[in-house]
Amino acid sequence: MTESSARVVALKDPQLRSFLPLLYVASADQTLSEGERRALTAKIAAMPWLRPAAREAAESWLNPNAPATEEEFQDLTHLLAGIAKTASARARSTFHALANELASSPEHRKAVDELAALLGTDVALPEDWEASHQLLESSFRSDARQALELGRFLDGRHQKVREEVREFLDAPELRCIGLGSEETREHTREQLARLARTGLLHRAFPGVTCEGDLGEFMALFEELGHGNLSLTIKMGVQAGLYGGAIWALGTARHHHRLAQVASLEEMGCFAMSEVGHGSNVAQLETVARYVHETREFIVTTPGESARKDWIGGAAHDARFAVVFAQLEVQGVRHGVHALIVPIRTPDGAPLSGVRTGDCGHKMGLNGVDNGRLWFENVRVPVDNLLDRFASVDGDGQYQSPIDHQGRRFFTMLATLVGGRICVGSSAVSAARSGLAIAIRYATMRRQFSSSPSKPERTLLTYPSHQRRLLPQLATNVVLRMAFEKVRVRHGLAMVEEEGKRSVDPRKLEAEVAILKVLGSRHGVDAIQAAREACGGQGYLSINRIATLRTDVEIFTTFEGDNVVLSQLVTKALLSEYRGQFEDEDYFSVARILGRRVLERAVTKNPVAVRLRDPAHLRSRQFQLETLQYREDHVIETLAARLSSRLRSGLDMDTAFLQVQEHVLAASEAFGERLAFESFVEYEDEFLSTQKVSEQVKEMVKLLGDAYALGTVESHAAWYLEDGYVESGKSRAIRIEHGKVLSELAPHARTVVDAFQIPDACLAAPIAFFDPAHPKYQ
Repeated sequence: MTESSARVVALKDPQLRSFLPLLYVASADQTLSEGERRALTAKIAAMPWLRPAAREAAESWLNPNAPATEEEFQDLTHLLAGIAKTASARARSTFHALANELASSPEHRKAVDELAALLGTDVALPEDWEASHQLLESSFRSDARQALELGRFLDGRHQKVREEVREFLDAPELRCIGLGSEETREHTREQLARLARTGLLHRAFPGVTCEGDLGEFMALFEELGHGNLSLTIKMGVQAGLYGGAIWALGTARHHHRLAQVASLEEMGCFAMSEVGHGSNVAQLETVARYVHETREFIVTTPGESARKDWIGGAAHDARFAVVFAQLEVQGVRHGVHALIVPIRTPDGAPLSGVRTGDCGHKMGLNGVDNGRLWFENVRVPVDNLLDRFASVDGDGQYQSPIDHQGRRFFTMLATLVGGRICVGSSAVSAARSGLAIAIRYATMRRQFSSSPSKPERTLLTYPSHQRRLLPQLATNVVLRMAFEKVRVRHGLAMVEEEGKRSVDPRKLEAEVAILKVLGSRHGVDAIQAAREACGGQGYLSINRIATLRTDVEIFTTFEGDNVVLSQLVTKALLSEYRGQFEDEDYFSVARILGRRVLERAVTKNPVAVRLRDPAHLRSRQFQLETLQYREDHVIETLAARLSSRLRSGLDMDTAFLQVQEHVLAASEAFGERLAFESFVEYEDEFLSTQKVSEQVKEMVKLLGDAYALGTVESHAAWYLEDGYVESGKSRAIRIEHGKVLSELAPHARTVVDAFQIPDACLAAPIAFFDPAHPKYQ
């Protein structure tokens, strides 16, 4: 083996990976004496676990008679600079520290220490490596100015808090790869403490621990979703659920605790879900019975199906719980209410009457200590009832400003709807990280060429690869803007007085619910697409996609199972239709909607169903009308089907079950239209009020086109069956969608750079260089 070929071997040999930083120092140092070189060579030769080829490759970098060429040295520089970008802060301090972090076993670390001692100095990494490490040649370049412009569009109203979160995320110590459950939990605790020290958690409680609005905390939550999702959810449990319940359902007597919640002095959990009633909150079995003689509530778990389950923080860290229970006063049940219940002593021991359990190892999010809770006659003072909507007076009488139990229950839950915004939007953030990694890799990785004499093509030049990733990229941007719009409406709903509302709370709840469904489903689908698009590299833990995939899976279940939420959304839509006909009963409404279906079929524009012009297909009018048509038609035909079953004598529950698939289709159509309409509104507002370059306007237009045409194409069979489009137009939509994706592809790298995910947070090596490139072979 020649010295040159041996040095190439060294760059790719896993046994030598931890030696590369020290070989860099040794080969760069022109003052090494012959004795020092011999000592280094002898030390390497004395390592029995090194394969002969690896030993020869390492020694080749120390041969003074055949020193590394400038190109070989630059290749080593590029490789190490790429590695250093995703290393911890400690490892980036010196070459010795970087080598230690790369060491994969105790014998490797010992060898690294011995070689570093022979070099006689602990050399610092060059400060200019960031500039010297150039990305590999690519036909898909990012435009930094355009990325900043587009980033401003994507950031929305809360750019400042997003920048603060990005500063926090720009830390390699956030990475958590290959740790066991306990180590992962400890790592998450440490990072949560680091986050709390920034003061960012105080934004969870506007009007109490900060100025501003809840939208700032929601933006914080969303931005944090780019990083370690265990940390995101652990923070969400502490500040968003436990603290958020105290803030939203409590009053001044409880709000004094919130500063301690934000600083982590008071660790809590949110004990709503029960093993027997995961989504059916109204039927929870835990009981809180009022005892007037002692002015206390006695909290009891009446049976095993009533145990609190999957409670984040309950296994270990939480000392208090907001417990949701059936409130009983003077023998009368008043429905589900929330109380603060101490569950552990300061040193972590369960309190008398409280039993805790650990849910154990999970598919993902193992940094969150999910647990179980049982209560056996646990007494808490009456003041621990979160009393914004109900209280017990000095005479032991139950009082509430909302007389109707059902309306009181839904009013209470409505104050917690922000949690669904946070979960859905953070799933979209996780998808952004996966897509950023996959798209950056796709702009560098080359595979196949038309002839041996021509260079191989980058992955993103292939239409099949564009079809894998770019529809997901467009969906991500559209959903991000939809969540931005719904955060604004949620903020208005939080401050508007009853009777003076511009935002209908029930309609808002339906919008939030369906966006949570779409956001969490997109998180799973987009990260899976990213995994497959990266091939085997996407399967490696170090490239992050595998962890993102397993962590985001549960987002489709918590804060409301997606299938259950979808059905609740459709029920709300049917109720809204009924509200348009105040003087009509349900049967009359159904008949009216049935007539609308027939009228819509008769009045279809015979020209529009055939029109295939690209300008028409790319017009926002056509795109919005097409999505709106499907939504209206699906809901109206659903109402007609329900009506026919009710007239035949079926009860509503049975009738609803018989059309359940139609119910789910209705909520999906509503969500797809809502998301795109929100995007278009935001697009119009931003572009009309901000100075934006034509290039960025075009990118935004292409992203919207890709989402709309892709959504219509995915429902091609439905539109053809309905007759809304003819086969020729359906084919034209598919072709035009492909053209849009090919036009979007050259901008894809700019779009993902506009996400502004810090390098240390993105972390995956394949996001920074192609390990299959000859430079790294």
